[in-house]
Amino acid sequence: MSSGFASLHPLPCFLYYAGVMLLCMLLFHPIYLLTALIALDILCVLHHQGQRLLKLLPFYLVMGGSAIVLNPLFSHRGRHILFYFWDQPITLEAVLYGLTATLSMLAVLITFQSFNYIITPDKFMYLFARALPKTSLLALMTIRFVPLFKRRLRQIELVQGLRGVSVRQGSLRKRMRDGMTLLRVLLVWSLEDALQTADSMKARGYGTGKRSAYIVYRMDRRDIRVLLWLSLTGVICAVLWLQGFGTMKIYPRLEPLTLTLGEAAQYVSFCAFLLTPVGLEWKERLAWK
Repeated sequence: MSSGFASLHPLPCFLYYAGVMLLCMLLFHPIYLLTALIALDILCVLHHQGQRLLKLLPFYLVMGGSAIVLNPLFSHRGRHILFYFWDQPITLEAVLYGLTATLSMLAVLITFQSFNYIITPDKFMYLFARALPKTSLLALMTIRFVPLFKRRLRQIELVQGLRGVSVRQGSLRKRMRDGMTLLRVLLVWSLEDALQTADSMKARGYGTGKRSAYIVYRMDRRDIRVLLWLSLTGVICAVLWLQGFGTMKIYPRLEPLTLTLGEAAQYVSFCAFLLTPVGLEWKERLAWK
């Protein structure tokens, strides 16, 4: 049974995740992004996604941590030189820029994880299928390809392992050859399944008429209040960003961390936007307790 944030109408839920991803890319400030990471982690734990988050954490750290390592090696701008690596200066500004980019990337990745839990396929199709039937279907199939490929590749490895085809044993040449074999089987299987799905949907007349929905979501007063609250706090953050607040100037010289009145108002609005689903979840738990 859905409760708390998941029980809302799909529109405010989608607005929240779209706003979080947009603000995490616009507000290039380590304090803002660190706050977003903490809020999103709390939300994942409240949605019982903590174990899945821990499993994906090494992958997230490798993807995000690459910016911390690569940016100082390729960018030598900045006035505060920390040390020299192969006669190339490693500056504090380059390290801090890579750290901020890492925080932004991690926030977007964790947002997608929570998005996939709350915005189920039927909610996604309910929002976009009528206006964009083919585009929404293509986007939904693209989102589900990553877990589907992982599951199918695991099945292929189990079957092909009985024939001695494995990427974990043997010489490097043999493992590369076996890896190409596994990928070939995976691609053939996926393409064949995609063709069968397309033929089946064409035979059923998908996209030829007005699409009906199995579940009809209706906006109530709570949904309208949450929608207005998210719109208000999000617009405040965006307007203040247009005025120059919420971004930290790193190049060519690191600016000091100062909190002005505009940044304080923006940060409060940003926290209010981020913690809206957390507040709804806690309110639901207190009510049931």
